[in-house]
Amino acid sequence: MIYQVQIKVMPLKDLLDPQGKAVLGGLHNLGMNGVSDVRVGKQITLQIEAASEGEAKAVAEEASKKLLANAVMEYFEIEVIQ
Repeated sequence: MIYQVQIKVMPLKDLLDPQGKAVLGGLHNLGMNGVSDVRVGKQITLQIEAASEGEAKAVAEEASKKLLANAVMEYFEIEVIQ
């Protein structure tokens, strides 16, 4: 069966997010002063052929740990869509 898996990769909360700070500055320049913080990450969608949802999630977790996320600076969350 083919599963669609979404992986959300975000910077760790304790680390500075320069891209988020730049976006926050841009929003304030546009007059959107009610925004107090911005964190910028990435969303990755994989189609994985696997025998079960658990197996598909395990493949996505391995891919995230080995390639998609930098454990020193980022965390990731995995969601199996179908």
